Amino acid sequence: MEEIEMVLDMAKEGMNGAIEHLKKGLGKIRAGRAHASMLDGIYVDYYGTSTPLSQVSNINTPDGRTMSIQPWEKPMLEPIERAIMMANIGLNPQNNGELIMINIPALTEERRKALVKQARAEGEHAKVSIRNARKEANDEIKSLKEETISDDLAKDAEDQIQKLTDGYVTKIDEFMVIKEKDIMTV
Repeated sequence: MEEIEMVLDMAKEGMNGAIEHLKKGLGKIRAGRAHASMLDGIYVDYYGTSTPLSQVSNINTPDGRTMSIQPWEKPMLEPIERAIMMANIGLNPQNNGELIMINIPALTEERRKALVKQARAEGEHAKVSIRNARKEANDEIKSLKEETISDDLAKDAEDQIQKLTDGYVTKIDEFMVIKEKDIMTV
């Protein structure tokens, strides 16, 4: 029984990892509103060290269409502006000498549909990861069945793994409905 619990824990861990990866992936898909996480992948040259933008400045969203980036040191304005442009994320920073302002353009219907397609692809990747975790767990159960556990215990464990898988797939579907609604809302 202890082995089965370990296999179930391993499957949960893998499935939770897939959910976390999905959350990060969906967070990077912008839905037309400004949010600081849009700049998460941007690194700035800070005195010769590649440093995350959030560690050299304050990032604020005064409204849904504007972001302001206030560097902690004035000389960082130029490197921050350059890093945002080099990131090629479709944002045009404007340096006013005190802070950097970014206006987030409204999304076209065509762009919204493309973002929904991108979000669905993220969801599918997460489902594949969950199915892979299920397969690994089932393979482990089969190897235990050959060595130490009975057929009935193995069958029960496989049923538990399937229920776990179904629950996580349902979670992914719920995330996708929310994200699609978010993207398509004008």
